[in-house]
Amino acid sequence: QVQLVESGGGLVQAGASLRLSCAASGRTFSNYAMGWFRQAPGKEREFVAAVSRSGGSTYYTDSVKGRFTVSRDNAKNTVYLQMNSLKPEDTAVYYCALGTIIVVANNLRGDYWGKGTLVTVSS
Repeated sequence: QVQLVESGGGLVQAGASLRLSCAASGRTFSNYAMGWFRQAPGKEREFVAAVSRSGGSTYYTDSVKGRFTVSRDNAKNTVYLQMNSLKPEDTAVYYCALGTIIVVANNLRGDYWGKGTLVTVSS
């Protein structure tokens, strides 16, 4: 049974930073790419960022490039999303996913999902 548990969400003002964490259990963590998606109220879930199995390659959606950094610690079975210069439009529930990177689509096919953590950015 795979479990992904996100943490680190909260309410911040625009311009602030947050770091999300996702702890994984139940699979050999290093065999999978990991990533983050988000879903804003009334919108579809969208890809945010992903990191390869080794951590050597990262992928981002255009709207977060230069502000967000995805990383992983395979020894801790944990993936992180450092979010800087947050904007109100970053407000969403952020979901961690374990799966396979689709390079041509700059996306992650998620095989397993966490339950999400809410990030709210006030203006």
